[in-house]
Amino acid sequence: MKLVTTIIKPFKLDDVRGALADIGVNGVTVSEVKGFGRQRGHTELYRGAEYVVDFLPKLKLEVACADDQLDQIVEAIVAAANTGKIGDGKIFVTDLEQIIRIRTGESGEEAI
Repeated sequence: MKLVTTIIKPFKLDDVRGALADIGVNGVTVSEVKGFGRQRGHTELYRGAEYVVDFLPKLKLEVACADDQLDQIVEAIVAAANTGKIGDGKIFVTDLEQIIRIRTGESGEEAI
């Protein structure tokens, strides 16, 4: 089992969610986060004063999946989140040792 953690631009959420639904993913956790990568933030002007915005708003999506779904999920996210510009995000894939559904006590892939 794998955990796919994705950082994307906020306006791409509907596209990514739709792409994941199209391939049969039933559960996604979404968190609002802030961060920066190569773009290093930007400067803004507010009431005549210039200030630096170091951390840009992003969304973090987490999807638990079976090993055989991994490639399909990654491909769907890349296709839906790509704008071709800096700051499109990242995908991190980590191993999951165990999953337990609290309500039923199911574990493993049955709990996904």
